Amino acid sequence: MNLADHLIVAPVVIPALAAPIALLVMRRKRRLGVGISLASCALMLMTALVLLGVADDGAIRIYALGNWPAPFGIVLMLDRLSGIMLVLAATLSLIAMAHSVITRADRDGWHFHPLFQFQLMGLNGAFLTGDLFNLFVFFEVLLIASYGLMLHGQGRARLKAGVQYVIVNIVGSSLFLVALGLLYALTGTLNMADMGQRVAAIGPDDQGLLRVAALLLVSVFVLKAAVAPLHLWLPRTYAVATPAVAALFALMTKVGVYSIIRVVPLVFGENAGAAAFVPAPYLLPAAIATAIIGFAGVFVARSLAEQAAYAVVGSTGTLLIAVASWQVETLGAALYYLVHSTLTGASLFLVAGVVARRRSGFAEHASPGPVFAQRQTLGLLFMAAAIASTGLPPLSGFIGKLLILKALVGTPQWGWLWVTILATTLIGVIGFARTGSAIFWKTTDDAGTAQPAANTRADLIAPVAALALLASLSAAAGPVTAYTHAAAVQLLNPATTARALLGVP
Repeated sequence: MNLADHLIVAPVVIPALAAPIALLVMRRKRRLGVGISLASCALMLMTALVLLGVADDGAIRIYALGNWPAPFGIVLMLDRLSGIMLVLAATLSLIAMAHSVITRADRDGWHFHPLFQFQLMGLNGAFLTGDLFNLFVFFEVLLIASYGLMLHGQGRARLKAGVQYVIVNIVGSSLFLVALGLLYALTGTLNMADMGQRVAAIGPDDQGLLRVAALLLVSVFVLKAAVAPLHLWLPRTYAVATPAVAALFALMTKVGVYSIIRVVPLVFGENAGAAAFVPAPYLLPAAIATAIIGFAGVFVARSLAEQAAYAVVGSTGTLLIAVASWQVETLGAALYYLVHSTLTGASLFLVAGVVARRRSGFAEHASPGPVFAQRQTLGLLFMAAAIASTGLPPLSGFIGKLLILKALVGTPQWGWLWVTILATTLIGVIGFARTGSAIFWKTTDDAGTAQPAANTRADLIAPVAALALLASLSAAAGPVTAYTHAAAVQLLNPATTARALLGVP
């Protein structure tokens, strides 16, 4: 086993070590603790970029902790999809962490940095694991950390939303365990590849129970992804979180989408009998409803943060419209759009946070207020983020939606899918335009409870960085789409993945 193979475990080990070290040094040497946290994010990004390059050769690499033979023990797996998600998580974490330090939001509680690192550990573990039970474990790690991050900074609104968020996820975790128990009883394994092979051999008497277990498991992923009608928890939760935390949370819903993409072809593929591609009849209608509800929410939102939260919901719906066809072309387009929509959601939350700092007492309302610092600059940043979110040229949202529309041609109901995507785009454009004109063009003489605007530009760094990445994603669309297409081909060839996970030549 060479160095690259051992490097697979690094995205889990780095934050797992950084979290307790930061916790120990934070009270006496705060700057050192912050430095450790930032260094951890930077090191994770470098490691993720190396792994992305390693995965480009198409080989699936396995890291068996404790060297236990498959299908026993904990198995980590690196393929193209894992590489994409690791780079996305590391990039977003570095931007969010830098923003929290610059705005001093990390000082609102002692445990921000350890919780942030533990959440990254859970995210990276979920993207690498080849075992359903360990997917549950890493889900719990990232969720427990997110509970603390959600409540970071305190406040009545965060407490209320946080309680609802915790309850929803406890219910989801309970259903996850029930689904795992049913699947283990039917197959005797929790290794994804091994389960996929055993599912194909289940007799007709157990096909009904298998379908129930599969639907229950996918329902948990749908809940995590905030797909309608299980989306109600997301807008009120994300809208009140600290901007840096909300920016990282933009990736949380994509963990649910990632789990669907990872588990369904590998475990419930075409050989799974009654459970073959089990969410297919339900996923597409739910995705259409999610896209409509999300962008309708953008239209009626009462604040920039709430608008950003609904934009995350809407983008998830658009993403799953492409995923639901389970074809190489649609899945490749979906993976490109996944990267774009995550960065776009983060940029919207970061811009909303900076605007809120400038507007002070008017922060909670998308309505005219007093003139604030860097108004023109922030207006341009908001316009760029809105263009990216709705999918207008020249940013990557236009390319992503164009790829999805092109890939959907020839699929059943493609006309209705085109109408949904184009109509929600129009609704989003109107919603963002109305909010932008109210905040950045109109003013009022009533200063209300507004405080003097902050005389700083440092908090613009993170939003600019996120939007610069979107521009880079657009400029590098050729190689990026080639990589996502190759990842889709790999995902829809579960036999190769199964051989690698089970150690079969």
